[in-house]
Amino acid sequence: MHVMLIHQAFISPKEAGGTRHLELGQRFVKEGNDFTIVASNLSYHSGTQVEQPTDGIEEYDGVRVRRAWTFASLHRSYVWRVVSFLSFMVSSVWTALRVKKVDFVMGTSPPIFQLLSAWIVSVLKRVPFVLEVRDLWPEFAIDIGLLKNPVIIWLARRLEMFLYARATHIVVNSPAYREYLIHKRVAASKVSFVPNGVDTSLFTETIDGSHLRREFDLDDKFVVTYAGAIGMANDLDVVLDAADRLRGSSEVQFLMVGDGKERSRLEQRANEMGLSNVTFTGPRPKAEMPQFLAMSDACLATLQDIPMFKTTYPNKVFDYMAAARPTILGIDGVIRDVVEKADGGIAVPPGNADALAHAVDELSHDRARAVAMGRSARAYVEQHFDRDQQAIEFRETIEQIAMARSLSPWGRGTASQAERREAG
Repeated sequence: MHVMLIHQAFISPKEAGGTRHLELGQRFVKEGNDFTIVASNLSYHSGTQVEQPTDGIEEYDGVRVRRAWTFASLHRSYVWRVVSFLSFMVSSVWTALRVKKVDFVMGTSPPIFQLLSAWIVSVLKRVPFVLEVRDLWPEFAIDIGLLKNPVIIWLARRLEMFLYARATHIVVNSPAYREYLIHKRVAASKVSFVPNGVDTSLFTETIDGSHLRREFDLDDKFVVTYAGAIGMANDLDVVLDAADRLRGSSEVQFLMVGDGKERSRLEQRANEMGLSNVTFTGPRPKAEMPQFLAMSDACLATLQDIPMFKTTYPNKVFDYMAAARPTILGIDGVIRDVVEKADGGIAVPPGNADALAHAVDELSHDRARAVAMGRSARAYVEQHFDRDQQAIEFRETIEQIAMARSLSPWGRGTASQAERREAG
């Protein structure tokens, strides 16, 4: 089988960010299949040009990556961000149509515009369209306040339902997303849950991060690391406020590893507050994350306190758990259930700097407890969220779609008769 994924924000091992799709694709290829990714020619985080081989095709352990031209306006403003999405939507169709012998076209959201590309390519190639939901768009954008115009919100929700109706099958990475879709009257048989997780083999006890402690002058510190995107949704002001409350503790140091639209503002604010206990590293390659987590004593995950963020499974939390580090979690909902079941950290109310500071202070004075939580987290994630198991579930989902398609006289897989009539 040959699966083609259209994903503007695909992250390679040379960049910072989550590599879920690459890891799933590599395992899919190891079983004798093909996996191709159509991605932007610009880094999603920095907006800079991605280096490409002379033949234009990157390869990572059998996973092929083709780059589609994207207008360089992603970080200018919200309007220009949409322009960037639309440019990729058009160019990715042209790039995808040049890929031969594709059996499935997969689109992933957000951003939602690339789902239109995937659907168009699936129609032109006459193959199933698999839709993956990583975040609930437009609901997240509405809750954060990015989408306010009622006409645009109405159009966005219409587009969302249009795509759900035309997908052959939908894959979600959080159990709450499945409930959301069923509530939206998407047939339960059409939705598969393949959870977020982690390649636990990347995080072992032998990994040494001491050189990073020396690089950032952290040798004697209790290091609390946030690793990931630095954006509006991540609510990292609460981390600065917690650091302000702990400025009298000489042993605690907050390390902010990553990049995003909010980084420069947060750095400026930290300087204005005189926070010597906060260090920003800037973007670092995904390949360095095991070393950063190995040198950390505890890790942070925060999101804004909005209802829809209770539904998400953040990648970074599973990385923290696999690295055997306790998570100080400022997120409510399904991911809190995971951390608490694992006894893998301390959950605090989102946006509460006092509670966050207290949790950090508590672990810094009880390092044995922090170590025990980390070990418990590692054991739990090995059992429930290992990438190898998810790859099996992903492959089985694709096989089920293929079987349903072969048995369907319309060749439309698991789509209902009503959906087939609506699609014409």
